[in-house]
Amino acid sequence: MENTTTASRTTVTLTLQTPIERKGGETVTTLQLLKPRTGDLRGLLLAEVLQMKTDAVAVLLPRITQPTLLRHEVDELDPADLVACAVEVAGFLVPKAAMDSLAA
Repeated sequence: MENTTTASRTTVTLTLQTPIERKGGETVTTLQLLKPRTGDLRGLLLAEVLQMKTDAVAVLLPRITQPTLLRHEVDELDPADLVACAVEVAGFLVPKAAMDSLAA
């Protein structure tokens, strides 16, 4: 897992435990998760995203992944990969001050 920050968005790169096989022979082995913006979270309950509820994370991931995952691909993710994505997403949403206080 690698964290990077660009002028526009923070990203995390995850290596999938179980690669995604796409039609046409493409295999996705890593995902970049972009820090969600307010528009990406529209229609979702923040509490459900922070609680890592499957339905909320499944709606959000196609909006913030590179390469862009399709909903059916999210539905077919290995549960361990879904949890890894959900943990990173929840980490994006925790205020910096709260993270700093945990580290102290």
